Amino acid sequence: MTKIIFDTDPGGDDIFALLWLLSLQKQGKAELIAVTTAEGNINSKLTFNNASKVLSLAGFEQVEICRGVTLKQPKVADAAYIHGMDGMGNISHNLPTAKHNFDNAVYADELIIDKLNAYPGEITIVAVAPLTNLAAAETKSPGILKKAKEIVIMGGAFKVPGNVTPHAEFNIYYNPQAAEKVFASCNNIVVLPLDITEQLLFTPAMAEEILSSYQNNLTQFISDLCNFMTAANLRYRQTKGSKGFLVHDGAAVAYLFYPETLMFRRTKVDIETQGNHTSGKTLFDERLIAKANSNTWVALQVDKIGFLASLIEDFNFLCMNYDS
Repeated sequence: MTKIIFDTDPGGDDIFALLWLLSLQKQGKAELIAVTTAEGNINSKLTFNNASKVLSLAGFEQVEICRGVTLKQPKVADAAYIHGMDGMGNISHNLPTAKHNFDNAVYADELIIDKLNAYPGEITIVAVAPLTNLAAAETKSPGILKKAKEIVIMGGAFKVPGNVTPHAEFNIYYNPQAAEKVFASCNNIVVLPLDITEQLLFTPAMAEEILSSYQNNLTQFISDLCNFMTAANLRYRQTKGSKGFLVHDGAAVAYLFYPETLMFRRTKVDIETQGNHTSGKTLFDERLIAKANSNTWVALQVDKIGFLASLIEDFNFLCMNYDS
């Protein structure tokens, strides 16, 4: 069974990825060790509370949540304009009260260090947020990230434009120095970039089908969040006019449990940290020259039909077995 630390800044697509993981845990396929929250889509306290509310809604309030390491001066504004002021479509008031205490919570970097030392080579870190927490752990305990089984990252844009600048994807651009440190620290990294995640469109019709099959608080939340995110994605032209929203972060879950939906290239990924116009850009060298220092598998092709079919069926399982 795959042991996972889920590093996240929920966030609509983060929430869908978390629910997918919870379904897989309920099916006995995954073991969610902890959720480490990060600032990014919204501030660190809200991402912590959102994770707590989602875990409580789904019946997994026993999972540990850690608070994120914060930046003194973030490089970029958050993404509340996409995800809502509360990070979950402005519908967080419909969810259970957060059961985890932010003020008393362990910091994410401390938990990452402790768990990787306790279970070397056994834990996969799924990072679908800016990489601040992972970089902080590596800074505090150099070499610690090498003890992860894998580090699976949703982030970057290689052969497509960025989504916050012409060249950069949000998670990398938010803290490019952190990304640079993580990619330089180990060679057990898998990246799911915009090149494939911009093909992963979850539609209101998909949500409505789940809701019509299972009428409960969880299915209503999935439908409401999908509707909000669809409107935001259309408003900001994220989906080129198609009705739905991009479930970017779900690609990290698909890699672990449905690897047949993805194809990869092995390469060395570098992060631009200095450019006035290219900061946060992810790069790899395509020249036909010998390369002895590859560090990353980068996904460049995806079976979007197989991906969405798998996501929907696992959502159906979670909702069918939901105990409100």
